[in-house]
Amino acid sequence: MKPLNKPHLAAVAAAVAVFGVGAVLLSDGSEVHAEAAAMLPVIKYQTALQRSVSDTQDYTGRLEAVDVVDVRPRVPGTLMTVHFKPGQLVRQGDLLFTLDPAPYETHVNQAQANLAAAQTRVRLAETDQARGRKLIASNAIAQREFDALDNAARETAAALKGVQAALAHAQLQLGYTQIRAPISGRISRAEITAGNVLGAGGDAAPLTRIVSSDKLYASFNVDEQSYLRIIAPSLREGKQPVIKVGLASENNFPHPATLEAIDNRMDSRSGTVRVRARIDQASPEMLPGLQARVRLQGGLQYDAVMVNDSVIGTDQDRKYVLIVNAQNKVERRFVEVGMQQGRERVVRSGIEAGTKVINDGAYRVTPGSAVNAVADDATQAAINDTNGDRS
Repeated sequence: MKPLNKPHLAAVAAAVAVFGVGAVLLSDGSEVHAEAAAMLPVIKYQTALQRSVSDTQDYTGRLEAVDVVDVRPRVPGTLMTVHFKPGQLVRQGDLLFTLDPAPYETHVNQAQANLAAAQTRVRLAETDQARGRKLIASNAIAQREFDALDNAARETAAALKGVQAALAHAQLQLGYTQIRAPISGRISRAEITAGNVLGAGGDAAPLTRIVSSDKLYASFNVDEQSYLRIIAPSLREGKQPVIKVGLASENNFPHPATLEAIDNRMDSRSGTVRVRARIDQASPEMLPGLQARVRLQGGLQYDAVMVNDSVIGTDQDRKYVLIVNAQNKVERRFVEVGMQQGRERVVRSGIEAGTKVINDGAYRVTPGSAVNAVADDATQAAINDTNGDRS
């Protein structure tokens, strides 16, 4: 092969710029092999894939406890003992506080004595009633006398029930001196210390608060367009939208949730509707009141072109991607983007499925320049998985 002179070198450069990689022909018919392509900048690309997706939308909300109980005394008395530590987990029925039981034990003892006396009166009245029944059968006493005996037996029986009810009430009051956890959950601190005299009922100051810890609500506001696009179509088909929740410190949405309730009206002032999702397996670090990031996914499925969100650039108010065209040249395409699906984003227009989108090395090239394009390994694996699913 003859050595290349300057005109030949210029022709080689022009041919490389036009044809990129591979062998090229000079004007006199001689060849330049693929080694010349190594002079081109190397970039990696991912292939835009078409997937069946449904719309998603992210919101910011708050975690709320499923059950919240302010523990109050049900009988007045002097607080004797606190049986828990602040912040600990308690089970339903655990002993939390003890009030001085002495006054209520006295009431129980008095009610028991009244019960014994009432039972004695009942036995005497029943004996007189039985005796009178025999005498009236033989006309030994007047009907009026028997009626008095029968009435006395009925009165003592009724009085016995009243005394039994008084004893049950006294025992119930005594039981209320032991204040137990009405639900399971995490308990707050004791708001009143031992030695204080407490009132009772709804007007009494709360002793502490218990919130459920195993299940939580995530409440958030959904705008009208998202409601019509995501929630309404899912409910119309008898399906539940997919809801996932993440904390402010988490990068993803690791906590699955289920739709619990949708408010019965759209707020005309804010243009939103209140939605509440239930997290059935809350992690220990999730506390009521924390900020929650909520991802809502649903609606009708459609086929969409997907690319990694990181390859989308911004030129003022327009979005674009850099692609490699059929001539191995860089081209900038303005695109209209849609919802984000994990790390990928929907591209509504601007490119088609199969387009080679540059995802590594874009800073080394400019639109119109020839490049040595190499498929990204992760992209190729995704293409193979997609082809395998379709086969």
